[in-house]
Amino acid sequence: MSKILLLNKPFAVLCQFSPSPPKLTLKNFVQLPDVYAAGRLDADSEGLVVLTDDGQWQHRISDPRHKLAKVYWVQVEGEPGADALDRLASGVNLGDFTTRAATAERVDEPAWLWPRVPPIRERKNIPASWLKITLREGKNRQVRRMTAAVGYPTLRLIRYAIGPWDIDGLAPGESRLSTTFLDDRVEITKH
Repeated sequence: MSKILLLNKPFAVLCQFSPSPPKLTLKNFVQLPDVYAAGRLDADSEGLVVLTDDGQWQHRISDPRHKLAKVYWVQVEGEPGADALDRLASGVNLGDFTTRAATAERVDEPAWLWPRVPPIRERKNIPASWLKITLREGKNRQVRRMTAAVGYPTLRLIRYAIGPWDIDGLAPGESRLSTTFLDDRVEITKH
């Protein structure tokens, strides 16, 4: 049977298995053999990476045609208003492409949040706030580019969920096997 592994990738870890000294990679955190990431997460982003030993599942999870929701908690510089949130939700022209419709809302700092090492820089005269953004695509540095395009640069980015999987109960660097899979209609089933 195929395996699905959920990893809470720490900040500054490269989303690859090949060594890249002095940087840490997935190999430093994943002991399960023959699994590969279904999608990537930048080194300066944290949170959920789904890994599998099944090439078809890997493609299914990462291919934007399947439109799996990806939920991000984003700390931004400043306090975005309704106009910025509407722009994020309706699609942002990033020059090389326009993002698909998304959801974007202001939220309180999550209660489950762990301290980041190193900590986020703080500016006394510029407040920071949190957004919850849900995408059904995932291009390179997309969330960071979207928030910057509407005037609120990303300070911290945590991918909380992909489809039915999330990082609930996982500290940075921890992983667990999942029993949740997707059927052909991209619905949740248990195996």
